[in-house]
Amino acid sequence: MSKFDEKLATYEAALKKIDSKADMDLLRKVTKGLGPSIYNNDSNKVACSQKSEMERLVKNFCVKKLGVDQAAGEKAAAEVCAQYTERSKHRPVFYYLVVKNLGKESVYA
Repeated sequence: MSKFDEKLATYEAALKKIDSKADMDLLRKVTKGLGPSIYNNDSNKVACSQKSEMERLVKNFCVKKLGVDQAAGEKAAAEVCAQYTERSKHRPVFYYLVVKNLGKESVYA
C-alpha cells in the first residue's frame, strides 16, 4: 500500500464518521489536489480556531480554486467547522466538506 493510499484510508475512515454515504471518489480527487501537504503533520490539519488559517483557506481554496465569493466561502467554512467536530480536523476531509457544502463537485470532475 502506498503512502497516499494509507493517508486516504485514514481520511475515508474520518469522513465515514460524519457522512456514511460520502463520495469517496471525490475525496480521493480532493486529497490528490492537496499534493504533498497531506504528508506534513502540521499542514494536513485545519485549525478552525486560527483566524489567519481560516482566512487563507477561504481566499486560496474557496475563492481561487472553487470560484465562489468571499462571503460564501466564509459561510461554508464556518458551517464545516460546526459540522466537523473532531479536535484534529484532516485537511482533505475538511476541504471535501467545503466542496460539498458549496455544491462545487464539478471543479473535480
